Amino acid sequence: MEALPERVAGPYRLSRLILIAVVVVLIASSVKIADFIIEYNWWKEVGQVDTWVSMLVYGIAPAALGAVIAFLALWIAQARGLQFVGLRLRELPLYSRLVPFVLGLVAILFASASIDYWVVMRYVGSLRLTVPVDIWKDPVFSRPLPFYLFDLPFYSELLSFVFVLWLLCVVVFWLTARGWQLADRFRRPWSREPVEAFNLDLRTLLLPGATRSNFIRMMGVILLLLFAAWILLGNFELLLNSYAFMTGADYVDEKIVLPLRWVLIAIGLACIPLVWKGWYLRALGLLAAGYALTFILPGLIRVSYVRPNEISIERPYIERHIEATSAAFGLNRRATTRLFPVSGQETVDVAQHATLLDNIRLWDWRAYTDTITQIQALRPYYTFPDTDVDRYIIDGRIKQVLLSPRELDVRQLPADASQSWVNPNLVYTHGFGVVMSEVNKTTPDGLPTLLIENAPPEIKSPGFRLTQPEIYYGEDTHDPVFVNTAQQEFDYPSGGQNKYSRYQGNGGFPIDSFLMKAAGALSLGDSNILFTRYFTSQSRMMLHRNVRERLEYLTSFLHWDGDPYLVITDDGRLIWMVDGYTTSQFHPYSATLPVAGLNDGANYLRNSVKATVDAYTGKISLYVFDPADPIIQVYQHLFPTLFLPASDMPADLRRHARYPEVLFRTQAEAYRTFHMRDPQVFYNKEDVWEIASNLYGQSGKPEPMSPTYVVATLPGERDPEFLLMLPFTPRGKDNLIGWMAARCDGDRLNELVFFQLSKQQLVYGPMQIESRIDQDQNISKDLSLWNQEGSRVRRGNLIALPFSEAFLYVEPIYIQATEARMPQLKKVVLAMGNRLIYRDTFEEALAELTNGPVPIKGAEQAAAPASPTTAADQRLPALAERLRRLREQAGKLVEEIEAIQKEATPK
Repeated sequence: MEALPERVAGPYRLSRLILIAVVVVLIASSVKIADFIIEYNWWKEVGQVDTWVSMLVYGIAPAALGAVIAFLALWIAQARGLQFVGLRLRELPLYSRLVPFVLGLVAILFASASIDYWVVMRYVGSLRLTVPVDIWKDPVFSRPLPFYLFDLPFYSELLSFVFVLWLLCVVVFWLTARGWQLADRFRRPWSREPVEAFNLDLRTLLLPGATRSNFIRMMGVILLLLFAAWILLGNFELLLNSYAFMTGADYVDEKIVLPLRWVLIAIGLACIPLVWKGWYLRALGLLAAGYALTFILPGLIRVSYVRPNEISIERPYIERHIEATSAAFGLNRRATTRLFPVSGQETVDVAQHATLLDNIRLWDWRAYTDTITQIQALRPYYTFPDTDVDRYIIDGRIKQVLLSPRELDVRQLPADASQSWVNPNLVYTHGFGVVMSEVNKTTPDGLPTLLIENAPPEIKSPGFRLTQPEIYYGEDTHDPVFVNTAQQEFDYPSGGQNKYSRYQGNGGFPIDSFLMKAAGALSLGDSNILFTRYFTSQSRMMLHRNVRERLEYLTSFLHWDGDPYLVITDDGRLIWMVDGYTTSQFHPYSATLPVAGLNDGANYLRNSVKATVDAYTGKISLYVFDPADPIIQVYQHLFPTLFLPASDMPADLRRHARYPEVLFRTQAEAYRTFHMRDPQVFYNKEDVWEIASNLYGQSGKPEPMSPTYVVATLPGERDPEFLLMLPFTPRGKDNLIGWMAARCDGDRLNELVFFQLSKQQLVYGPMQIESRIDQDQNISKDLSLWNQEGSRVRRGNLIALPFSEAFLYVEPIYIQATEARMPQLKKVVLAMGNRLIYRDTFEEALAELTNGPVPIKGAEQAAAPASPTTAADQRLPALAERLRRLREQAGKLVEEIEAIQKEATPK
């Protein structure tokens, strides 16, 4: 083959090299391109492409602007370095071509690593905030809360950026100037003069004459300005100081440290002319003297004057701490405090409290989950990841129920099925249906009475229907799955066969083209997506199917509750509801408290958002339930299409909105200390409370009680409602001292009510009831008997229920086999005042508590007048029922003994 002419071969080789380089770049970036394509389609699926674009802009813009500023500053620094050694850029052709790329790369890496773009964007979004007149302001500088939530973090971020850039500029100036000085010490290879040996010592690192450089003097002036700005921002950060007895600026901080810091700022500014004249040591001496004064004097005053009189001197500052913490955690927003007088009442007015008695939870949610896993899983690969407590209107009355979604865990598929790519990705794509039961109904065998069970769902209560029982988005899901393929999807087992279906919704996004298949294969690292023949023109790909993960992917700037709960809508759909929180650690004078899911806790917490996720389509809706929260206001400005007002939530979902447990736990942690409003009492921690403890499970060890959802009527109210409540005990003691309740229904959602008991009256607390249960001879004998080999006793959570002027304690006792975790309700303990009742069923226990058999069928029947019979006559039916159960148990025991004897008899 004839060689190409040289004038043609040169451009040809260049074109080939360019083509190869383009191909290499495309291959190297193919995964990123595929991720981008998949990401775009996911955001298009959830209808938030505008939000996604905004996030990309917000993520790039601050870093890009920072990189430009950094590049200009570094370029000036290297130019000054060349000028210092008498060189010009045009005299150094290779250097002039390389240095822009090097400085540009350094600027990009520095800006990307040093800028938190969320801090910047929250500040930008806050510029449009309208600050209400009544918003919380700090008592020292009178700055409103948004200044500390948005402005102060931004200014601190900006100051850090400028200071590190200052350091980089100094380093670049030194490298440029000293580098060319050292390079000049080497001779050209053809020179006969000997090359001077290079030794890296202190003398080599010094840059002679640099202190006389205008650039260094200017950098000294900038450093002093940065120092003054750092001290100024530190003044505001004094309000975040933490001491043993409080958070915020104390007496010494406000009266001594703050004035001294202003003096230090003045000294720093006064040193600017000294530095400009080159009098560096004088400036350094002044700064050192000022800094020593601010370090020594406050300590002396704290030890000699404040510490001996701390309570009286710090009193106003402790008041600030109490008020700020109460405001930060919403203890004074829509909250009331009431006295709860306790009488010697030891019986229950059934007519007055029929709704509460009809909703007493006998099934602890953990025991319930274990039980239905055994009786309703249907197949090993079905799972019930969680059980949620909710309320529905059944037969015209409010009823508390337990609801568990039946999800599908592909990890539990048989080995041959799980190893196939088709089964976990195309066939086993979704869970199916739910299990629901009332909280206080059991079968004669001690199992929960189910209102919804099996698959397809069998609904045993009027008012419910399930038109879309499939659960494609849940708490126990895997990614990805593909629907509307040529392969049918498994629905549920039916006898010896399985039922199959095809997806009919609009969840997921199309994967009907070669480009989408290739993008999916590259993004997920799964070549089967590209080569499978099961995809059709209608096929769709579902990603981020875990409910909480889905919300976090959409709104990573919010903190999401770890316990989504499922709701059955009026039209039979399954919708997940999840609570979202805005948090901060910059609320002045507020204590930092633990928040579930946050490693470092927070000193500001709001339940600002409630989200819904359709279990069939994955559709997400975000509703703002606390529009007064400045943080959520900023996000609404940044993402105008993302949030909806609470009034837009459909009525059938709004009925199931509730007070979130995460917020309630944190508020309870705050209230047990911050109910002490008197600064002296607070300082001495004289009246600290503890969250009441109880015994749960088989460990026998006390553990703090969990907040309990109940249907009850608050003291002084008339209507039953859905509440979240928790009792308190004094520190180091077990008697009841107070309790708090959060309201969930209607316009009263998010109201808090704190009840305080008299300190002069002893009211049994949960652990005292637990001790009485352990000390009861009949109960302890049964517990010991059942805790034999092959079975174990499992104690449910002790529930404390407020009545008019008393507390009713209810503890269910379950028994379960050692090998199979299927708890059965065996006994019920009721305690009220000095009475302790231990019976087989709640009905029997309640009959004794009310001195007669009372069928709990609603307020109407419960309020009917009782027949004029004696107390003994009223107890006869309950005793007869108990005798019948004992006879059945004795008959079964005789049969077991005969069977054992028959097996032992030699043939």
